[in-house]
Amino acid sequence: MTYPGAVAADTFGRRFRYLRLSVTEVCNFRCTYCLPNGFRKSADMDFLTVDEVGRLARAFADLGISKIRLTGGEPTVRKDMTDLIAVVAAQPGIEKVALTTNGWNLFRHVEDWVEAGLTHLNVSIDALDRDTFQRITGHDRLGDVLAGLERAQTLSLRSVKVNAVLLRDSLEDGFSAWTEFVRERPVSVRFIELMRTGDNKTFFENQHVSGKELRHWLESRGWTATVRGVDDGPATEFEHPDHAGRIGLIAPYESGFCDGCNRLRVTARGRLRLCLFGQGERNLRDLLEHDADAETLKARVLEALVIKPAGHTLHAGDPGDMMNLAQAGG
Repeated sequence: MTYPGAVAADTFGRRFRYLRLSVTEVCNFRCTYCLPNGFRKSADMDFLTVDEVGRLARAFADLGISKIRLTGGEPTVRKDMTDLIAVVAAQPGIEKVALTTNGWNLFRHVEDWVEAGLTHLNVSIDALDRDTFQRITGHDRLGDVLAGLERAQTLSLRSVKVNAVLLRDSLEDGFSAWTEFVRERPVSVRFIELMRTGDNKTFFENQHVSGKELRHWLESRGWTATVRGVDDGPATEFEHPDHAGRIGLIAPYESGFCDGCNRLRVTARGRLRLCLFGQGERNLRDLLEHDADAETLKARVLEALVIKPAGHTLHAGDPGDMMNLAQAGG
């Protein structure tokens, strides 16, 4: 059984062209909003192998996935990161290979990653002030991360973006520093509204800033929203004629946020997660050992989509069974 030209869909008519694939739960930063006490091993580190990732990517490509993003934890703690990128890029039908990283070793390796097939890069930078960056991440590495970002912008990547979590602590001077950052840089900075997880209730209550604040700030200063592509992530991006870059907003608490969902998630242990803030997962790993299991694997994914929920329940203070974002790649 094959699926030529097909795009997997759920019962709400949403079509899925984008896979977020976690390759590790490990992270070497201690971000206040995710792992303030650092990564703590809770099980064997038996994450997907390169061969398993290749079989998984091939099956999802057959189901219409054309973009795969490698996430973590921090994916680049894996020494075989270049091999992982290469095996995903080698699959017919995969047109975009993306990576989200905290940038800690970006300067050293980004050229190898691009040569292996990386096309899109997101770098997490939660503050442009050195002290604030260190306070949020637990590391004084802002200079290294910015140097890696600059090197990446000289390469043949089709897209280089910056991610920043919207936190009250990092907005002492508002958004002006960020709009100045993109005045001459052709890069998109996307603010991600802080989301409630199983272990951050108090932090969320103290630090959550509504995405509406950024939207109103931008619109009052002449920034206008752009049109999303079919395999873009959930960000709304804003542009301004006086700026080379863009400012984006990912606002999961806005009404209708889930209506246009176009992405699926697989954890570092090979489990399909239908919603980041949902309940339960569907095991795929038992079908990744042999190429002969590919058709059964695709059928299992399609069967799971029947029960994909219409949306999350974050508005009700319910993050599902998501304890922290490193658990499934955010």
